[in-house]
Amino acid sequence: MRGIYWRPSRVSNNVLATIAGLAIAGLVVVQIFPTRTSETYYLQMLEAATLARRAFDELKKERRSRGIEIHPVADPTQSGLIGISMSEVTTNTGYLPAKQTAINPNWAALMVHLLKEADVQAGDTVAVGLSGSFAAINVSVYAALETQKLRPIVISSASSSQWGANHPRFLWLDMERTLHARKIISFRSVAASLGGAEDRAIGLSDEGIRLLQRAIRRTKIPMIEVENYAESVVERMRIYREAAGGSPIRVYINVGGSTASVGTSRMKVRFQPGLNDRLPSGAGAVDSVMARFLEEDVPVIHFVQIDQLARRYGLPVQPTVMPPVGTGQIFLQRRYNPWLASGVLAVIVASLLLFVRSGRGRMAFQRAGYEPDYLEPRV
Repeated sequence: MRGIYWRPSRVSNNVLATIAGLAIAGLVVVQIFPTRTSETYYLQMLEAATLARRAFDELKKERRSRGIEIHPVADPTQSGLIGISMSEVTTNTGYLPAKQTAINPNWAALMVHLLKEADVQAGDTVAVGLSGSFAAINVSVYAALETQKLRPIVISSASSSQWGANHPRFLWLDMERTLHARKIISFRSVAASLGGAEDRAIGLSDEGIRLLQRAIRRTKIPMIEVENYAESVVERMRIYREAAGGSPIRVYINVGGSTASVGTSRMKVRFQPGLNDRLPSGAGAVDSVMARFLEEDVPVIHFVQIDQLARRYGLPVQPTVMPPVGTGQIFLQRRYNPWLASGVLAVIVASLLLFVRSGRGRMAFQRAGYEPDYLEPRV
């Protein structure tokens, strides 16, 4: 009985190992040295980031006009969009470095990029859920929605975690009203909840709840009043459907960790930051707005784990100065360099011709002291 295998005749293992090494080295070089080209939607991304920066400036002016100090250490860029450590309306702990990373108008460019990935077009209806925890991201989302000419249906939470929009005299709803009054954005929230535990600010003092209710009233936004978390999810979905008026909702955008939007703490980790186009395994075990939309095949853009998102898309982590509009790898596409890839391929083909098809390379190895440890076909 015969057992036959084939290999190029009179080609040593050393020669084959050298060619394989060249191929691996070439692959590494092509990976390490890509070419960068302008993002396809560069001008739209730039427009959104420019509007976000303008909004940042207006909110900083408004904060100063209200006599609210900007913390020089907590807010190194002096944006005015970092809140305070604790207040009567602070719902839970917050990670200050993530809040600092959010201070960048180019998050609006990332929002445009993600909307394009979700295949959202001008005129489409989108649902949005916001907390006050990342005011700068909220502003960037609004800038992208405005410049992309979308039809947003926004539900906001009045409260915030530490270092977010948690100053009682300058909550997220106050910021939103300022941007609308100054004609930077053309839309506002259609409803607002207290936020926090059970979406009812459970755990806050009576004074804290009164401050949140007062903020909702002074901004003239309808308040969501529910008895528990489950009711909040149902009510939010009802509001989105009713406001959509029969138009399909193309994407759901969530910023922060609102319980009704994301789910309970053990479910939050199942959703990935960025674009989610399918329901993660087990994420439907607890009801939430995000889970419901994904079950209906509506993609979700999820802004959490801000530092991780920043690194993924080439935005600076904890900038100490305000990043200029148009900076960051998000404005560039990473592609393999075709000239470099062609050069590597040419080297590999030339090596095969030299060592396999002709005897010159083999003879060079023999002169260098290597034995032609080839094997003849076995019988």
